[in-house]
Amino acid sequence: MTYFSEAVQLFLRLEKTNSRIDKVRYLVDFISRLDRDEYEPFIRILSGKIFPPYSGKTLDVGGALIFSVLKKIRERRGSQVTLVEFKPTIKNIYSFFEKIALARGENSRKKKARILENLFLNLNDIEIEYLLRSIFGEMRIGVSEGIILEAFSKLVEIDIDKVRRAYMFIGDIGDLARIVAYEGGEGIINAHITLFRPVKPMLAEMSYSLREVLREFKGMAGLEFKYDGIRIQVHKNIDDIRIFSRRLTDITSSFPELIKMFRKKIFARQVILDGEVIGIVDGKPVRFQDLAKRVRRRYDVEKMIYKIPLKPYFFDILYLDGEMLVEKPYIERWSILSKIVDKELLAERTIVKDIQTAEIFLKKAESLGHEGIMAKRLDSDYTPGIRGKKWFKIKPADTLDLVIVGAEWGHGRRRGWLSDYYLAVYDDENDEFLVVGKTFKGLTDDEFREMTKRLLELKVEDHGYMVKVKPEIVVEVAYNEIQQSSRYRSGYALRFARIIRIRFDRNPHDITTLKELKKRYEMQFKYKSHIAE
Repeated sequence: MTYFSEAVQLFLRLEKTNSRIDKVRYLVDFISRLDRDEYEPFIRILSGKIFPPYSGKTLDVGGALIFSVLKKIRERRGSQVTLVEFKPTIKNIYSFFEKIALARGENSRKKKARILENLFLNLNDIEIEYLLRSIFGEMRIGVSEGIILEAFSKLVEIDIDKVRRAYMFIGDIGDLARIVAYEGGEGIINAHITLFRPVKPMLAEMSYSLREVLREFKGMAGLEFKYDGIRIQVHKNIDDIRIFSRRLTDITSSFPELIKMFRKKIFARQVILDGEVIGIVDGKPVRFQDLAKRVRRRYDVEKMIYKIPLKPYFFDILYLDGEMLVEKPYIERWSILSKIVDKELLAERTIVKDIQTAEIFLKKAESLGHEGIMAKRLDSDYTPGIRGKKWFKIKPADTLDLVIVGAEWGHGRRRGWLSDYYLAVYDDENDEFLVVGKTFKGLTDDEFREMTKRLLELKVEDHGYMVKVKPEIVVEVAYNEIQQSSRYRSGYALRFARIIRIRFDRNPHDITTLKELKKRYEMQFKYKSHIAE
């Protein structure tokens, strides 16, 4: 039995430690002393990823609710009528989280407040501080998933690459902790993709030159249309079909017509497919923003079926009838895919050996209203959740995926709306989000209203003129230039940033990283002079 206060002492120690080696060592020492059934809840609290995304469970506690509970706690402590009933263990804390997730329906806010109040009364201020960091998904103690995986590697005495491979297939850090606890190294080695437990999608690097991509791929590449839609992962076991989003949440209920289609046009008993779904109106792709409304709609789904008809396209296969295919080369996976999926559902694709053919294919994609093209190395394996030089995304405009971490109230026509947004990249080395600029450009009035409502629900601090929010909402941002900046801790600032679209399908931990931003900054000087600043 491990008390939560012991975990908090570890968090304090980790936050003060700069050395990665020491962080791993402290983690290994602490986890090795846990009971087996404490591994998973501890890792979920440590990572701020309280529930697996496929579970459908969420805490749904915003800043306003937390502030009201904390106010009550201070009043009760001030009146000296509180008694500490028990000293919470790690498992106690996690059971409170599960109770909060189950509080739904009428008076759910009051139920959640009561549960939090009972929990907070038994914690001191420092313990409450770290608990809130976990709830809001920002521990800020410099422990990334990479450090946790290194700790697992030491615990089970298995090579770190095998641990990373297992995590790719498991897709959830808490689930992996459970395997480490109960199955050890053997469980890590035998980890595999499982039906109805989604894995993170493979990611692509951005490129600005078809010629350079072909050179990288030794003169030959598979090209596919880059559809401006919603990434989907389809799991099928005979007639049981579920659809998962890029964020690994179950979105099956949003697409009843696709389920009927897949039963007829996917010719496999058991399969996991990777693809994209777009909306088509008057023969043209709809804007991503309009498609996102379709996915987020909980009611009148039938009405939306006719308003925004959908068209799915598949471009990869991960699993077929009990066999994992991710380690097979792309060209072989495509061959398998093309035999078990109706041709209508296959992404537009070609193999090119010269720049002229590649440019024609890119122009064709753009002329049909698509986002650009994907370039894939023919011998590439499928690496879930990994961004590398096996796939490249080629688009006419340069954009970044950033997360909103704060917002200021607008002036003039924008008065009454949170409309000036602090944009951040993800520092995956230190597991924190770092601001790279602000913008109020790009959204419509309706989007400002909706954004204000959502940001207030995510509020964690209120400073009057501005609010800090849980890093949840991802936006695609265009810019003119990346500059060095001493104003932001990231060291960089975007010039003339403007929001292109809100990406409700994107996970904050899959956005542009600080390393990627630095790389793009340096790439600017390929064609421009670089004067040291």
